[in-house]
Amino acid sequence: MISTKQNDKNYVASTYARFDLEITRGKGSLVYDSEGREYIDLSSGIATNTFGMCDSEWTEAVTRQLSLFQHTSNLYYSEPCATLARMLSERTGAKKVFFSNSGAEANECAIKVARKWARENKPEGHNTIITLKNSFHGRTVTTLSATGQDTFHTDFHPFTEGFVYAEANNSQALVELVKSTPCCAIMVELVQGEGGVMALDGEFVDTVKALAREHELLIIVDEVQTGNGRCGSLYAYMQYGLTPDVVTTAKGLGGGLPIGATMMFDRVEGTLTPGSHGSTFGGNPVSCAAAISVLKRIDDTLLADVRRKSEYIKKALTGAKGIKSVSGLGLMLGIETERDAGEIIRECMELGVLPIKAKHKVRLLPALNIPDELLQRAIDVIKTVAAR
Repeated sequence: MISTKQNDKNYVASTYARFDLEITRGKGSLVYDSEGREYIDLSSGIATNTFGMCDSEWTEAVTRQLSLFQHTSNLYYSEPCATLARMLSERTGAKKVFFSNSGAEANECAIKVARKWARENKPEGHNTIITLKNSFHGRTVTTLSATGQDTFHTDFHPFTEGFVYAEANNSQALVELVKSTPCCAIMVELVQGEGGVMALDGEFVDTVKALAREHELLIIVDEVQTGNGRCGSLYAYMQYGLTPDVVTTAKGLGGGLPIGATMMFDRVEGTLTPGSHGSTFGGNPVSCAAAISVLKRIDDTLLADVRRKSEYIKKALTGAKGIKSVSGLGLMLGIETERDAGEIIRECMELGVLPIKAKHKVRLLPALNIPDELLQRAIDVIKTVAAR
């Protein structure tokens, strides 16, 4: 019998540098490999399995919807889609929500909204979007173009025009770029996940707000990874006193099923009109049922617990032997280690803990409800390995 790993090597596109590990089952924050070994999962599918593996309430919601109907065209109404849109709007103040399948698609929609809004509201040619260096916004050609990292701009030419990049946390550089660029929007991640888990400074975000007001620009916040409780608030922008025009999210919203959402606020609520955008699977009822289950459980009690766990991790690791720094917000944290992060991760895996990497850092993205006992065990392993 041909193994899973061999079938993968033979037939799956070679786009992933996989670890030598096959996950076969899981429950909560514990996962098991093909040899029966147990691991504490600190990645949650890259911030996707919000309540861990096979959460009972999530599973029940998904199964219930599957027994009714698994999909219908967006030519018809669907209760899970409408309910989820209402819940997101009530929790954020958004006026309209467009559903897609992924974070990249949510960001594509945001870019389209900004361009269409600019065509209708700005002088001709003011269609450039400012993003930040070290950002990551997706893997389609356009969202790669929006990504402010040269390493993602080496293949797939020609890229989509209309993006320029400002240095994160450099207010003066952003001011100069806005003044010299006929632009329509500024697009930011409040914590740059793939860029090394770096949070933006409050002062820099205040500059973004001021420039948007002065120059009549849209503010787009990419909450694909930071959103849905990950950073200790429902969305990270809520910790910055920011009033965005467009917010995108995905990952943790579906709790393990694919869904993206583009939330549009007052200034752009009427920008998308019938036929201007669409998605066959956008608003899929099963994914929406999963997201409803997730969203209704992200309450003040859970968010306070996320912040508490975050402080525990930071306190436990800051200043520990072999650890240079800890960055990020909530349960989206990056650990800069003296030794190579890849080595740290491999040794943690050998001891039954699964973190992942972000640039030169060890990245932690545990389930929001990871039990304290498992979290403490995992952090002890990281401290032990880093100190070697």
